[in-house]
Amino acid sequence: MPQIAYHIRVTGHVQGVAYRAWARAEAKRLALRGWVRNRDDGSVEALVAGPKEAVEAMVLAMREGPGAARVSDVWTDPADPGAVADGFRITG
Repeated sequence: MPQIAYHIRVTGHVQGVAYRAWARAEAKRLALRGWVRNRDDGSVEALVAGPKEAVEAMVLAMREGPGAARVSDVWTDPADPGAVADGFRITG
């Protein structure tokens, strides 16, 4: 199965609502690799890699996020799946 990766940025009310913990749980459920972190500008940033269908499902889920989140926009940029370490972690 082809592997893909995306560098993702999520804006809106996405900090202080357990977005990172939710993203980590969702990524683990989908067996994805990568990381998620808060940015100083109030957005959330992630790098997600894995099978194409699972990565696309994660991007779609990130448009909703956890219940308390209010996502405004999600931007994706292709990334190198070979450069993404195993596991999925919260980095900041």
